[in-house]
Amino acid sequence: MVEAFLKDFFGADLVLGTEISTYKGRATGFVRSPGVLVGKNKANALHKAFPNTRPEIGLGDRHTDIPFLSMCQEGYLVPPKPEVRAVTGDKLLKPIIFHDGRLQGHSCPCLVVYYAFWALGVRVTVKGTPPPPAKKSIGQSGVLFVCSHRTLLDPIFLSTALGRPIAAVTYSVSRLSEIISPIKTVRLSRDRAADASMIKKLLEEGDLAICPEGTTCREPFLLRFSALFAELTDQIVPVAMVNRMSMFHGTTARGWKGMDPFYFFMNPSPAYEVTFLSKLPQELTCSSGKLAMRWLITYSG
Repeated sequence: MVEAFLKDFFGADLVLGTEISTYKGRATGFVRSPGVLVGKNKANALHKAFPNTRPEIGLGDRHTDIPFLSMCQEGYLVPPKPEVRAVTGDKLLKPIIFHDGRLQGHSCPCLVVYYAFWALGVRVTVKGTPPPPAKKSIGQSGVLFVCSHRTLLDPIFLSTALGRPIAAVTYSVSRLSEIISPIKTVRLSRDRAADASMIKKLLEEGDLAICPEGTTCREPFLLRFSALFAELTDQIVPVAMVNRMSMFHGTTARGWKGMDPFYFFMNPSPAYEVTFLSKLPQELTCSSGKLAMRWLITYSG
């Protein structure tokens, strides 16, 4: 967290600090060798990084940093009660925005949420050409937007890119996520027949978003996903979702997914990129005789 912040906003080339050990991608709570970087450990880490160079300036405290400061060409002790002045914005490489107002911004109506995100420092990039909304007056079925799954916010940013709210089916998300969601969410029952009937009814009402992977993934590939949606309609538009996070990762595979929006919006400059791919040709849909699994192999490959 500290390293990303210092490199992005202060232009630091190298950051040395206490590291937390991990096991299979999870923090253990133990500190990696050589331990907490204070006192001699701090001086040793500095000597290891710069064996033949003395740092020009060192800043530390009078209790633990004497060994470190003695290695620097100039050493300064932090006084017991320092007078701290905030760094002005013109001295930073990028603007920094830390506030929780973004959670209120994503609850705005979809017609203005794009501008709310822009004002709050959240960038939304839209690529490709989305299809127009379905015309129920002529019996036109809604479009099924099939999205890659990065965070629980995917359907919200999809609605932002479209400029209109669309419903989304969900997979066992928390009640908190449903409460703060500005769009309609419908839970799947995990019963194939019941879910198929529900999705068909939702498509009769309008466009629908679905993330068939079933769980979020921050890696640059798709997880194995259910092919049920491919059997229910021939109006399918794949959507590639990419999110940009630097300090906090709003992506939970296991755990309390309701925290995903909080962690995503805590980033200094969060961003989403929504790419509308070409609508699936009629000859590649199940209505023309293609098997759902064959569609998955052909189109996602």
